[in-house]
Amino acid sequence: MIELTDLAFAHTGGRTLFSGLTLALEPGQLVLVAGGTGTGKSTLLATLNGLAPHFTGGTLAGEVRVHGRSTRHVPPRDMADLVGYVGQNPALGFVTSRVESELAFGMEQRGVSPSDMRRRVEETLDLVGIADLRDRALDSLSLGQQQRVALGAVLTAGPRVLVLDEPTSALDPVGAEEVLATITRLVHDLGLTVVLAEHRLERVLPFADLVLHLPGDGTVVCGDPGDVLAGTSVAPPLLRLSEVMGWHPAPLTVRDARRRVRGAGAALPAPAGTPDVLGTPDTGRGAVVLRAAGVRVRYGPREAVRGVDLELRAGEITAVMGRNGSGKSSLLWALQGSGHRDGGTVQVHGVDPATARSRARSLVALVPQDVTSLLFCESVEDECATADREAGLPTGTTSMSLDALVPGIDRGAHPRDLSEGQRLALALAVMLAVPAATLLLDEPTRGLDYAAKDALVRSLRGLAASGVAIAVATHDVELAALLVDRVVLMAEGEVVADGPARAMLTGSPAFAPQVAKVFAPAPWMTVKDVDACRTASAAADHVTDHVTAHVTAHNQALP
Repeated sequence: MIELTDLAFAHTGGRTLFSGLTLALEPGQLVLVAGGTGTGKSTLLATLNGLAPHFTGGTLAGEVRVHGRSTRHVPPRDMADLVGYVGQNPALGFVTSRVESELAFGMEQRGVSPSDMRRRVEETLDLVGIADLRDRALDSLSLGQQQRVALGAVLTAGPRVLVLDEPTSALDPVGAEEVLATITRLVHDLGLTVVLAEHRLERVLPFADLVLHLPGDGTVVCGDPGDVLAGTSVAPPLLRLSEVMGWHPAPLTVRDARRRVRGAGAALPAPAGTPDVLGTPDTGRGAVVLRAAGVRVRYGPREAVRGVDLELRAGEITAVMGRNGSGKSSLLWALQGSGHRDGGTVQVHGVDPATARSRARSLVALVPQDVTSLLFCESVEDECATADREAGLPTGTTSMSLDALVPGIDRGAHPRDLSEGQRLALALAVMLAVPAATLLLDEPTRGLDYAAKDALVRSLRGLAASGVAIAVATHDVELAALLVDRVVLMAEGEVVADGPARAMLTGSPAFAPQVAKVFAPAPWMTVKDVDACRTASAAADHVTDHVTAHVTAHNQALP
């Protein structure tokens, strides 16, 4: 059991993140911690094993007890057998160099016998689906693969509580479903208590027994998932769809929503003019800006990118999608020029960015998965001011862009002290300040809430309208539905499909957004699509009623 008694936390010299939280969590519960970027979700998770405040600093009031042990008096290392913790960046917690040794390390430190270690490692490899990675070097894995390894490493210790900070943020949709199925099995079959924070709530909400919502005002709202999140800024697509459709109570699964559509006769007939209502926004798609031919990337004997041909056009936003390890990140780095490239050519306005050192930044800009290397100043304010100077922008421009993405970030804070989402928002604001002919983004929504995603969509749409060619490697199908014009699907280092976003996303069982699954085979992808079609249908019905009434009145007036 986890007991929180009048729990409160405040950063040193900063604001109170939450206070007055009293709660008892029973074994076998799956608890979802939700809230906007920077509202304190990660800090709340870190109190459950004592990382906050023992390692994070700050002031903790109240008490956390896990199976009778108080984190106030027991250090995090002595909580490890009870609480398994996986942070947002799993690579920071690795202590060995290879997958199998990482899984065994914790057991070695606790003196587990070799036979038991072998058995637990084998069970865990199968449980989290990484048996094929057992001999791989950790630094050769994708971020999604690293997350699975980190989860496996804490499971081998046999904890009673799992604390997971965005465990599916870097996973492809199928991989995320598999990990969530694993987590659910641990809850249902083994009675583990799982407390996790996520921004992609559409993935997790159906499995949650309880939601802790941090609105950002210092309070914590606890209760049923649908009741707590409905109408909030972090409500996932199904809850927002329920508002548009007038469904009460709101369905939490696609299956229940499809039943509601059929049961209420609420399937939307495609009105006249549907192609206009659902048409792709005109982003000024133009000439080819980046042309890649036969690009190959190898890591030892493994070929990560196999002869890829790709064109990116001015004004077009392209999503590069595919399962973890399909070669998306390797391709982006090869296109940018500073990454490894074993074959093929890349031309941006006729110039290879790998050889144009003095012009490379103006040709191709890349926002990587780990943005730490992009931030080198001592404060957020200095980062913003430096970006303004380098881009020749008026003072405060980058700071305004940052507030548009994630408002309220302390300008005096060191970038490394920010949450993952805040740090990503800062890197995005800095990179978007300097114009480039081509912009590449690798998983740009990890740690961002729905409001920040909407702001990012507006920013990228504006850049595309100005003629920038944009490619986004992402597993976030909801972002793709809102943002992109085209989808390129990769598998085993190759491009296996390339087409318009609406056709690619609505036609894919794995990469379809929630709204597309609810209304399949209709072409709607987003809540805005549905709302627009309902509005168009209502307008058409109004015109029909008006004409009918006019004709009736005219006929009645005839002698």
